[in-house]
Amino acid sequence: MSDVYDTHIDTDVTVQLSDCNREDAQAVFDVLDHVYKLEDMTAPGPQAATAPEPTVWTETFDTAEGRREETGPMRLTGMVGVLLTGGYHAVDEVEKTLAATFDIQSLQSVSGDQETEARLLLASR
Repeated sequence: MSDVYDTHIDTDVTVQLSDCNREDAQAVFDVLDHVYKLEDMTAPGPQAATAPEPTVWTETFDTAEGRREETGPMRLTGMVGVLLTGGYHAVDEVEKTLAATFDIQSLQSVSGDQETEARLLLASR
């Protein structure tokens, strides 16, 4: 394993958003970007597209930097499906961050040896 992989294995969380529009995806990513470091700083958030919108929006956040800024309530136009994948502690931290901003419903959790997966539904408060 490389040093980079070892450093980030427990702190990176991949966030996949589904069943939502661009504005809702941007709202969720904005909350996470204010709290955690976006792993790929060159990747812009959801952009206007000329083709049909994707069904899944994906970003990876590094939770090692800790909390940067708290955010206030964010409005969503509908329910947003979320899949969090990463180390146990990192996924738990991201889930707590989302729960501080949105109404959250836990649908399922799948645990592996070193990583976990959490499926959530987010809604406005």
